[in-house]
Amino acid sequence: MTKLSALPLAQLQKRKSAKWREFPNDVLPLPVADMDFEIAKPIRDVLGEMIKGSDTGYLGPIPELGVNLAKFSKARWGWEIDPEQVFVATDVGVGMVEMARTVINPGDLIMINSPVYHNMNNWITELKCKSYDAPLTKTGLNYTIDLKAIERGYGAGVKAHFLCNPHNPVGMVFTREELSELAELAKKYGVTVFSDEIHAPLTYDAKQFTPFLDVSETARVVGICVTAASKSWNLAGLKCATVITAHPKQQERAKSMPMAVHYRASLFGAVASAIAYECADWLDVAIATMESNRRFLATLLSKELPDVGYRIPDFSYLAWLDLKELKLGENPAEVLLARGKLAVNAGVTFGTESSNFVRLNFATSEEILTEAISRMVSCVKK
Repeated sequence: MTKLSALPLAQLQKRKSAKWREFPNDVLPLPVADMDFEIAKPIRDVLGEMIKGSDTGYLGPIPELGVNLAKFSKARWGWEIDPEQVFVATDVGVGMVEMARTVINPGDLIMINSPVYHNMNNWITELKCKSYDAPLTKTGLNYTIDLKAIERGYGAGVKAHFLCNPHNPVGMVFTREELSELAELAKKYGVTVFSDEIHAPLTYDAKQFTPFLDVSETARVVGICVTAASKSWNLAGLKCATVITAHPKQQERAKSMPMAVHYRASLFGAVASAIAYECADWLDVAIATMESNRRFLATLLSKELPDVGYRIPDFSYLAWLDLKELKLGENPAEVLLARGKLAVNAGVTFGTESSNFVRLNFATSEEILTEAISRMVSCVKK
């Protein structure tokens, strides 16, 4: 099986991105969701040519981004996207916030489903709105969406729903049936569903993932998709995302966003994203690499730390680990950093009920994963 090779630790430590600058070199950093691999050669080539030609101006029209995204989505999921309903934003957070401004007013309720990507609460704060949490239902290490709790929230006046689809950090993919019922509830109560689908291309079995706007005509009426190539092709620093609509009402809302939403995105990011959607072969190799890594991590934990709870995720490269039985206190991430020089995301930042969890990035080498678990073991030795 062809796999990507992670860069050596010494080379990674020379990177200038947040993952490698937020901690001293004696800390192994595995919190930030980016990869330790080289990006796809066609992307490197086009960026190199742009730099060589001093093509470093502002972003203008970029029709190839919508066209290539539509081709990729059709081939991957059978989802038909109209390129004319693809809009550019700086990143997913900006896309979610600026589109939400076309729907809500300060003080409105916006729903999340914890444990969930922590920046969703930051977006709600930026919008001067209030968060309404309808937590996922947890059975062992498995999570499911709680449609009854969602309906209660919708009935209580929720105006928008920030849906993480597929769901980070728990590694869960929603079923078409769940999303269909969610869409019907949104229609009944007048809620707009903002589906953050940034991790979708990294679903291990592409057939498992259902784009929200492909669920039903109802979903197309009530839904807006915000996504990016950044997670799947490792382009976060280039700053470009897309807002996708599938109904005239939502399209008009997207058109009403300030002109600057488009122009604040990066020329490099938009061009790189357009090329990325043509690099499905590189993506498949990346998925194969992380398929191996997610199982390597399971074997490693079973051998070294069998008391750690780990459900192998359905997508992406983020392991949601239950450290309750290691008895590392109220915030295990703080202990791992202080004692083991291992940086991971604290579970409590995704939801107060998940304080015993941590999130670990396994888009790296087996050697670095082995070292990470070794450092974790050092924190629990008597």
